[in-house]
Amino acid sequence: MSERPLTPVLDRVTVPADLKALSDRELRQLADELRAETISAVSVTGGHLGAGLGVVELTVALHAVFSAPRDKIIWDVGHQCYPHKILTGRRDRIRTLRQRDGLSGFTKRSESPYDPFGAAHSSTSISAALGFAVARDLGGEAGDAVAVIGDGAMSAGMAYEALNNAGHLKKRLFVVLNDNEMSIAPPVGAMSSYLSRLYAGAPFQEFKAAAKGAVSLLPPPFQEGARRAKELLKGMTIGGTLFEELGFSYVGPIDGHDMEQLLSVLRTAHDRATGPVLIHALTRKGKGFAPAERAADRGHATGKFDPVTGEQKKPVSNAPSYTKVFAESLLKEAERDDRIVAVTAAMPDGTGLNLFAERFPKRCFDVGIAEQHAVTFSAALAAGGMKPFCALYSTFLQRGYDQVVHDVAIQRLPVRFAIDRAGLVGADGATHAGAFDIAFLANLPGMVVMAAADEAELVHMVATAVAIDDRPSAFRYPRGEGVGVEMPERGTPIEIGRGRIVAEGGRVAILSFGTRLAEVLKARESLSQRGLAPTVADARFAKPLDRDLILRLAREHEALITIEEGAVGGFGSQVAQLLADAGVFDSGLKFRSMVLPDIFIDQASPADMYAVAGMNAPEIEAKVLDTLGVARIAEKRA
Repeated sequence: MSERPLTPVLDRVTVPADLKALSDRELRQLADELRAETISAVSVTGGHLGAGLGVVELTVALHAVFSAPRDKIIWDVGHQCYPHKILTGRRDRIRTLRQRDGLSGFTKRSESPYDPFGAAHSSTSISAALGFAVARDLGGEAGDAVAVIGDGAMSAGMAYEALNNAGHLKKRLFVVLNDNEMSIAPPVGAMSSYLSRLYAGAPFQEFKAAAKGAVSLLPPPFQEGARRAKELLKGMTIGGTLFEELGFSYVGPIDGHDMEQLLSVLRTAHDRATGPVLIHALTRKGKGFAPAERAADRGHATGKFDPVTGEQKKPVSNAPSYTKVFAESLLKEAERDDRIVAVTAAMPDGTGLNLFAERFPKRCFDVGIAEQHAVTFSAALAAGGMKPFCALYSTFLQRGYDQVVHDVAIQRLPVRFAIDRAGLVGADGATHAGAFDIAFLANLPGMVVMAAADEAELVHMVATAVAIDDRPSAFRYPRGEGVGVEMPERGTPIEIGRGRIVAEGGRVAILSFGTRLAEVLKARESLSQRGLAPTVADARFAKPLDRDLILRLAREHEALITIEEGAVGGFGSQVAQLLADAGVFDSGLKFRSMVLPDIFIDQASPADMYAVAGMNAPEIEAKVLDTLGVARIAEKRA
């Protein structure tokens, strides 16, 4: 006799506590409905799809067993948290994901008490979980701490620092290793190979019964990998694992899509654990949505799409993306110079280096989520006679800053940093904004720091970086499409520290660093109708500065305004220092610097974010008028 169909379950869930009243059968149905709701929502908003689909069952099981927000569930990176958000009182806003004034695409403390720790960069969850566990035991907030970390994030050293410390402290906490054999790109390195061979042996016997003979219940592809237990790394304790050597009780691997297994293991772990426990769950990124499962990245990030076919609704543009321009330019240079090599940290597609890897597989290196290693590896490549291009997002380069200083700059090694996603990036919000690289790179002795004003300039800057053999260099460019300028066939190296005049004018000069130049020219057109056409210059370099150009602009104009897509302390500060040292301010020059405001700007379209920052054409025009006193005079007459 077949079971009667259940009525919809998701509509009965407002907060995670509602899951406590559901049967295991209803929890299985809830997972199916939650997956469908996630697909429907992301089809409307775009966003990170595959990661969330891979943890639907795990999300339901965690919230059914643990008691959030008392128990802290910490999602590493956070891009897999959409199902979690739906279950934690945010379903009614889930179709505002990554939109202005909407839900963040990552976990965010200010958004919900169910997000105990914000995350959008990887490998922080175990450190955070340990911090919560220690705080609890010292009399802080009560409750368990659970870190959910993907296998890709386990390639970063910070995860092992936390595992090592947690094993030493022996605090009760839970780490769920979400092993989907995918981060953003296919994972690389010895850890991925190790996880593919790993199988729980003799230790923690009581969990074997709870897991109901996990290996036999795994799907056939997983069974084959799990049976490679005998291939455990040499030198380890018989029956042990790397995690057990670090002080964790290890359970797994279990099928991360089998609700019965998940509930059984999590309940037993919750009831019996006294120290740190690692639960190894095998999942499939993009699970349950065929177009995502077929995609090379398992539907990692997507624009708006048809929820039936998976076809993405991409905007039409006549201009190439800056990322593509960089990638194609580097390919052309590499075809002429076999010493050019490329390095990235788990972002070959995002940085465009997938094209380089296809053409020059032996000269392209994806080191995994390990920016510190990427920088030092690049430094040694340079010391060894190669010409490394280290391609990272600005926001991720922050994680390798000590290495930029210690291993690159001090040794004056010619590493070329290709800095993607410079400035404000839109839907990913504050965590991914490239706001600080100008300041932290231009402060370093000997560093060459460039910013492309348009896609043609980027081509020339790639060629310039190739030609710089005696010191480190960096060139930055934004996310998105160029402005549609005519493209050169091949880049021509720019004279180091040399800017250019774009348009001659009078009274005020605007010195632009980066792609705000297009907005500056729009503002100039409007100002020209008032008879106030500014001189416009493209600095090209934040270091070394074009001293002659800057002093000429200061000498020939009553006001000088700089503009950059970065925080205070960057290009404008370098220019102010030059002017001060040269005594220019003594002559009465009016100097203003337009930078990103001293706030973190939430997700919106890039245009909206720059409006908040006050750096679009209308705000530039207003800055010119205010600096010259024109706006104030007009207001007084009114």
